Amino acid sequence: MTMPRDFTDPVTGLLGPGRRTVPPPAPAWEVLEGQLGVQLPDDYKKIIGSYAPVQLNGHLFLAHPSTDRWNLGDRVRETVDAFSGSDLTGAECPGFPDGPVFGGPSGLIPLVDTDRGEYVFGVVDGNSGEWRLLTCDGDEQDFYEYKMSFSEWLYRYLIGEDMFGSDSAVFYPGPILFESLPMTESERSTRWHGPERGM
Repeated sequence: MTMPRDFTDPVTGLLGPGRRTVPPPAPAWEVLEGQLGVQLPDDYKKIIGSYAPVQLNGHLFLAHPSTDRWNLGDRVRETVDAFSGSDLTGAECPGFPDGPVFGGPSGLIPLVDTDRGEYVFGVVDGNSGEWRLLTCDGDEQDFYEYKMSFSEWLYRYLIGEDMFGSDSAVFYPGPILFESLPMTESERSTRWHGPERGM
């Protein structure tokens, strides 16, 4: 199997320097990974640790494992519970001939989601130990496989490729728009832009 390429540097080039405003996530990652029974991909943890909690270009949510609100562990559990309780009879899910299974260590683990009801899941290949990504649109039952790292998936999503199946692209020219996710009831979200990217 070909090793997935690490696109952390290209993603950082699109997003600009991280604006970490929450505690370092190392202990929180250990707790979450202990609950899942699997270590999450390094490029995923680096990107989340540098930018989350935030919404990108008005759609993609990045949650953080160290925060009380927009907490990644809570979102993982809630998403696993919701999908596990759904009727996915007949859903096409690569690698799961009897239908998708959710939660670690050998099932689909939700990594990020959008306000359009789209989800990115990671799953560890039982034979190779490598991660692969599957996405789905909440309105459809079929899952789409992307044999790439999370950082490559995010890079391709941000430059406007179809990363949730055919005709799913969302492209906004110019710098990436960031919107902070409020950490308290009274906090207002703030917006800022990443660097110019010639698009």
